[in-house]
Amino acid sequence: MKLSKRVETLTPSTTLAITAKAKELKQQGINVISFGAGEPDFNTPDHIIEAAYQSMKDGQTKYTPAAGLPELRKAICEKLKTDNNLSYDISNICVCSGAKHALYNIFQVMCNPGDEVIIPIPYWVSYPEQVKLASAVPVYVEGLESNNFKITAEQLNSAITNNTKAIVLNSPSNPSGTVYTKDELEAIAEVCINNDIYVISDEIYEKLIYDDTVHISIASLNEEIFKRTLVVNGVSKPYSMTGWRIGYVAGDKEIIKAIIDLSSHSTSNPTTMSQWGSLVALTETQQPLVEMVSEFSKRRKVMIDLLNNIDGITCSLPKGAFYAYANVSELLDDKIKTSDEWAKALLENANVAVIPGSAFGSNNHIRLSYATSMNNIEEGIKRIKQYVLDSK
Repeated sequence: MKLSKRVETLTPSTTLAITAKAKELKQQGINVISFGAGEPDFNTPDHIIEAAYQSMKDGQTKYTPAAGLPELRKAICEKLKTDNNLSYDISNICVCSGAKHALYNIFQVMCNPGDEVIIPIPYWVSYPEQVKLASAVPVYVEGLESNNFKITAEQLNSAITNNTKAIVLNSPSNPSGTVYTKDELEAIAEVCINNDIYVISDEIYEKLIYDDTVHISIASLNEEIFKRTLVVNGVSKPYSMTGWRIGYVAGDKEIIKAIIDLSSHSTSNPTTMSQWGSLVALTETQQPLVEMVSEFSKRRKVMIDLLNNIDGITCSLPKGAFYAYANVSELLDDKIKTSDEWAKALLENANVAVIPGSAFGSNNHIRLSYATSMNNIEEGIKRIKQYVLDSK
């Protein structure tokens, strides 16, 4: 059968492919250390699990509204007001089957064939694919390493055309862990307002920030950018609930209504018991999150120090998320020319899995997740160091 042109353009997820390969090797009895995980290694906190279990015992196993439980949407409104100084009512909120699903829905309802969506490099792997699935065109703008992988307002302004519909902004960032400052966001917001384009603000790593870093939602800066911003967030990363598949989008009522209508014909509704668990995640104790961030911060410093102790690898200290984005350009040569080849050789020769930077739009880097044990970090980086020495 001839497949649709939409899916023929898709590039398979490199992160999932590397993770699957590492698991395959582990099943063969090979001691593989994987730094590929895009999820916390902690279990979902007990009080959230208990809430979902109790909801099922109480008969909450049926359909919910396509937009999600009213109770959860109200809690999301309260969270956005308290944490981000954003005022919404529940008609501005749609709960989706994960933040990835929220992003997919946004592109589907906003984009027409030929519309352009600006995507900063490095980017999360699914942004370009989702844009293409909406028959739109991804336009890439490189965030230079010298600017902590962030794009400038000037770069954004230069990339805008008559076809530009939106920009995707991911802060804190996957894969670089970079966080935009208020001044940087204000400059970007001014460009978006002047050119009347939307901001799709992916804030899924909002709670995973370190040291004196402050997360600011671009939508909170002024009324004009608020009207043009769709805020995407969820419970997966902050509450270690990746498998529960609950995310949400907040924004303009007309766009949200279109997303709700689309959801009603695709998923019907997000998983009911997951929504009840998410309600408790947002409204009850945040202590497990505090403890998780504290542990991630310790691992982050150890991983970055160890990486920078390897001749040929450099890596800046990330401000957020749980990834190190290391530069390996000095280790590329005539034999191993790309980050894909380097990551493949590392897995084959040192039994360490990392994600090549090509998955994120930059060839000179690899992404390592420190959402793994300290022992794995120390042993894995030790193996990488030995591999680099043996390769010389």
